[in-house]
Amino acid sequence: MTLSAESSSPPALDWKFSQVFGERSPGEEVQDVDTISAIEFEKSGDYLAVGDRGGRVVIFERKARNDVSMMHQLGIVRDYYNQHDLEQRDFMDTQHPQFQYKTEFQSHEPEFDYLKSLEIEEKINKLKWCATPNGSLFILSTNDKTIKLWKVKERKVRKVKEIDFNPVVCPENAVLAERSFIGGQHKPSLDNGYCLEWTNKMDHSDSPSHDGHAEVANIGYGAPARCRKVYAHAHDFNINSISNNSDGETFVSSDDLRINLWNLEVKVITSAEFHPLHCNLLAYSSSRGFIRLADMRQSALCDHSAKILRDGDSRGSKSFFTEIITSISDIKFGTDGRHILSRDYMNLKLWDTRMETTPVAIYKIHEHLHSKLPDLYNNDAIFDKFGCCVSGDGLHFASGSYSNQLRIFSYGDGSEEGMTIEASKNPSRKPHMQSASRARRSSLSNLTRGFYRQGHENSSPGNSEFSCNLNSKLLHLAWHPKTNLIACGTGNSLFLYNA
Repeated sequence: MTLSAESSSPPALDWKFSQVFGERSPGEEVQDVDTISAIEFEKSGDYLAVGDRGGRVVIFERKARNDVSMMHQLGIVRDYYNQHDLEQRDFMDTQHPQFQYKTEFQSHEPEFDYLKSLEIEEKINKLKWCATPNGSLFILSTNDKTIKLWKVKERKVRKVKEIDFNPVVCPENAVLAERSFIGGQHKPSLDNGYCLEWTNKMDHSDSPSHDGHAEVANIGYGAPARCRKVYAHAHDFNINSISNNSDGETFVSSDDLRINLWNLEVKVITSAEFHPLHCNLLAYSSSRGFIRLADMRQSALCDHSAKILRDGDSRGSKSFFTEIITSISDIKFGTDGRHILSRDYMNLKLWDTRMETTPVAIYKIHEHLHSKLPDLYNNDAIFDKFGCCVSGDGLHFASGSYSNQLRIFSYGDGSEEGMTIEASKNPSRKPHMQSASRARRSSLSNLTRGFYRQGHENSSPGNSEFSCNLNSKLLHLAWHPKTNLIACGTGNSLFLYNA
């Protein structure tokens, strides 16, 4: 559309009041931390984000179309409203969306840069919405120095309530008089997004009296926010703007003299190991699922590596979860320096550094969870980082799993079984039966194949849809360098096992 002197002017717009949030009373003073500092609509227009000088982000969502409009679509209310009224209702509902509160979260906190003797305030400078895969909302927020990527995902909300069963009070008033223990407070999240239950944090002073009754009730859906990534230490001056690229993968941030280009899912180094024999060789793994073997004699910068170890079979069909589950969480050199053990979310792999396109063997640790990837993503379990370790003689290796399971494999004894030990004071040892998905073998013909069980006896009631307890996980372990002794940690407990 082009404008010219001859073109007719557009009709004047008739502006009318629509909504207000946080209206002040006459004479009421506004706290500086409550002053709005950033506003941004999501691309579809269904969400509105507001940031303030206190570092908070409040998200509003568009209300669903009113009941009359929906009934009109079904032809139910034609007898009660004339056609003109119904058309006006639909027009107003379409043209003038109404918003309601969805959630809020503390995005930034005040900081102090001790090197520069500089206070960094928590004020939100800019907000930008990102693409919304898998029904989640992603939003970038920034203060003067640090950009954060947040994920907002709806989930069921529970609260503890006390109902006073006074016979004088009618049921309607009893419901209105219920006392909630959660209010609007916010508590910090634990690792991987697990939050402390309010039922575990109730004060004894707030305990129900003898004539009352407490119960846990589902009150619908909430939308907690979790920080996914932090982009920091890249600007000398205060950040004044951020902007998303249409490719959905990159964004820029700018200050007074500098513009930085970022990748939302930029490849990151997840683990690094020096070669046990040659001081010039360094291996490191990445979130893209490959291992680089770098020779520092060629270049001090290891981005141009001598070798890339990458599973050729993993380059086939991809899904939304492919890059997440192929991210390598840990690598270990074998004592001979020729083999490398790696662990990603699904598998434990043994590599021969002379074979760049395929591992020597793959052990299916979490194959039974493959059909549950969407659920694992929604509860953040898919981002758990499991470690691995190699014995001092290089003949055995181990990794962890859910339900506090320790998985151990060995070769050289002619055995075709992997061993599973439950991390407890009285461990139960159960050999794994071979699954249909056999581990691959090549140069090491007597290498043990990987096996998994179809189910675990330690299923938690809270994770009944899974065949394991996601809240009990064995992430960290180490093998003694001189003898067959494994130390593994689960929760706040350290277990040692010897053979």
